[in-house]
Amino acid sequence: MEALEQELRYMKKLLAEKDSIIEALTEKLKIYEAIEKVEPAKLPLELQNDNRKDEEKLTNDEIGRFSRQIILPDFRVKSQLKLKNSRVLVVGCGGLGCPSAVFLAGAGVGTIGLVDFDTVDVSNLHRQIMHTTARVNELKCVSLAKSLKALNHNLKYIPIHTALNSENALNIIKNFDVVLDCTDNVATRYLLNDACVMTGKPLVSGSALRWEGQLTVYNFQGGPTYRCLYPNPPPPEAVTNCSDGGVLGAIPGVIGVMQALEAIKIIAHGASSLSGKLLLFDGLESRFRTVKLRPRTEEGGQINKLIDYVQFCGSGATDKDEGINILNKEQRISAVQLRDKLPAGDFLLVDVRMDTEFEIVALPGSINIPIDHFQSDEQIEKQSQLSSSSNQDIVFICRRGNDSQRACAAFSQYCHRKGLKFGVKDVIGGLHAWARHVDKEFPVY
Repeated sequence: MEALEQELRYMKKLLAEKDSIIEALTEKLKIYEAIEKVEPAKLPLELQNDNRKDEEKLTNDEIGRFSRQIILPDFRVKSQLKLKNSRVLVVGCGGLGCPSAVFLAGAGVGTIGLVDFDTVDVSNLHRQIMHTTARVNELKCVSLAKSLKALNHNLKYIPIHTALNSENALNIIKNFDVVLDCTDNVATRYLLNDACVMTGKPLVSGSALRWEGQLTVYNFQGGPTYRCLYPNPPPPEAVTNCSDGGVLGAIPGVIGVMQALEAIKIIAHGASSLSGKLLLFDGLESRFRTVKLRPRTEEGGQINKLIDYVQFCGSGATDKDEGINILNKEQRISAVQLRDKLPAGDFLLVDVRMDTEFEIVALPGSINIPIDHFQSDEQIEKQSQLSSSSNQDIVFICRRGNDSQRACAAFSQYCHRKGLKFGVKDVIGGLHAWARHVDKEFPVY
């Protein structure tokens, strides 16, 4: 009898352990299922209709999860509650948005909005570290929300699949307490600035290119706005994005994390050390420095309406390369026509990409003369490969077919002024078209 009772107690203990394991696995399964169910929010966005009542206590899970920052003497429970009850909007789910969002979620910001119009591309993954190879072609805002939900499923994530514009910006931004500009184009920077001024929201603005990054806070406690510093946009040709200029992945990582830090300080302490100051980061030298910005101006601080920012800036409100068309049909050939011309070898093929790009991949027989060398007659004259060419035809090519048009136009005008007789053409769509229509194995970047 005693032996049976011992065996019964053992089996009950074993069953209780199994029940505990089953319960834990069931909770994990619920989280995984919730992650996979993440979908973009419907617009117009109306979070203000929620019964927004501030939570006054932390849960046991929150105390355990955030204890390492709660015990800071200048943070405490009160700051954690402020984060819990706050709403932060991250505009751009890329190189800056990923590190910003993950540290906001890690810190316990209660509601995080994620705005992006784009999908995940494999070329994003070296810096946009919250996306994965398995999520290539998935919406960025949804992909990032899934990663954040896997980190902390108790917070509210709002993926917003749209390109911000004058029609929807105010409706979205009014629902949040702080806005992070994690974008990569001038038009959206002006749009976000103006919308934040009109709604009275602080704007934490970051940028990263090549080895350098910048960070500041606009429209906070009487500090300057973006328009106070830049009343007029720069010429479109003077603006370079990561797609064209390149960026080392860790640079937006550094700036994005610091954007999250400034947002946390604004929410928890009502203060920022970067309002009216610009933080400059030199990744190559591992050096930070801060410069003081000019004060807020009356004109820069008074915005009454949103405008057409694409027209105002002369460039699109995305970081995608936009196709241009400055040549006539007679000056352009297709990638297939280029393939048919190559065996004859009776023309000079000039690749106008940067030399770093030319090292990655190039068509056989092409020579490299970067587009920067076509800015003036003096620069063109220095290109001996062009003037000494025995061929009467010159074909320009680049990555997507924009810079090759510029080079073709510049060289055609040069030849006209100098009385030179060259047949000058460019390749429509550039090397991307070559990869699509001629050589499917040709690397694309």
